[in-house]
Amino acid sequence: MPEPRVDQAILAKDVRSQDLPTAGANAGRRLTLGGALVILGVASGIFLAWRASSSLLIIFAAILLASLLDACARSLGRYIPIGRAWRLAIVIVILTAVVVLGTIWGIGKIPEQARILMRVMDAQLDVLQQRLLAFGVDLFGPDGGRDFSRWFPDHDKLFGHAQSAVGTASSFLANTLVIIFLGLLFSLDPQAYRDGVVLLVKPSSRERMRSVLDEMGAVLRSWLMGQLIRIVLMTACVWLALYLLGLPSAFLLGLQAGLSNFVPYLGPILASIPVGLVAMPLGPSMVIWAIGIYTVIQSIEGYVIGPLIQRRAVELPPAWTLIAIVLLGSLFGVLGIALAMPLFAIGRVAVLRLYVEDCLGDNLNDGPDLR
Repeated sequence: MPEPRVDQAILAKDVRSQDLPTAGANAGRRLTLGGALVILGVASGIFLAWRASSSLLIIFAAILLASLLDACARSLGRYIPIGRAWRLAIVIVILTAVVVLGTIWGIGKIPEQARILMRVMDAQLDVLQQRLLAFGVDLFGPDGGRDFSRWFPDHDKLFGHAQSAVGTASSFLANTLVIIFLGLLFSLDPQAYRDGVVLLVKPSSRERMRSVLDEMGAVLRSWLMGQLIRIVLMTACVWLALYLLGLPSAFLLGLQAGLSNFVPYLGPILASIPVGLVAMPLGPSMVIWAIGIYTVIQSIEGYVIGPLIQRRAVELPPAWTLIAIVLLGSLFGVLGIALAMPLFAIGRVAVLRLYVEDCLGDNLNDGPDLR
């Protein structure tokens, strides 16, 4: 009588063996469906980010402003042992006073200096165009395209472009107000907004995400403060040097030379062009002196002062930095160029920590320097 039991066991084993391919196929289908959903989610996120890129860049600019206010409040805490809210209020009041006084001072001087600067550059570009035409080189094309004075229209022509001017001014003002108010809100309680982002990941990864976000914030604060110090030093040095040489609109030339440091490598090169054009009417020797002094100041700042100021910030590879500037500039225009460096700085931290270390398993602290 044991034979039927044996037959039933064999039959049950055969049934289970027949069910295994079906279960494996179902698991494969679930994995395939899950992978497709992940790819679809990633693609949808990239598409939405692309469509909202302008707004995202404005939000990041607000984060930059909040990082600046937070960095100033932290620095003030070394000298004034009071609460963070009071230190932040002092920083906001001081920066507001500086902006207001600078605006009042600039309203009376900068527009006239800008018009003089543009007229000089326009005239020198005309001379350069005539000299190049002797060699068969048309620098600006048949329409010229060198009239910088058109950037400052006369009052009787201004109302002809009123609609365009009002639209551009309104958009700029609205974006500026959004950046200011968002920056103030972010700076009031940055940890609360950080913890809100941390809640989006699973509980086991929240401590790691919090650590990475703190490191990104530290890198952003260090880089931003260093850049601001470099801009102020470069502006002051170039302004003083060109003023002593006797160049017109020395302040604007120094200001554009300082602001050009916000876009490394390419910015200082482009900033030398207005300096050379303004010096051309004063003779070849003045051009040599002006360009030479500018090059010396820029070299000292770039190779000595800059590395000393940025020694606590992340060292960004030059080639990847230029690639980031070119790509973001081609995708998002002037705002992409202006924000390329800080975006690359924090993006690099995220890639190194969350992908290279966590996903690939490389230990950048113990192993070779992969950065």
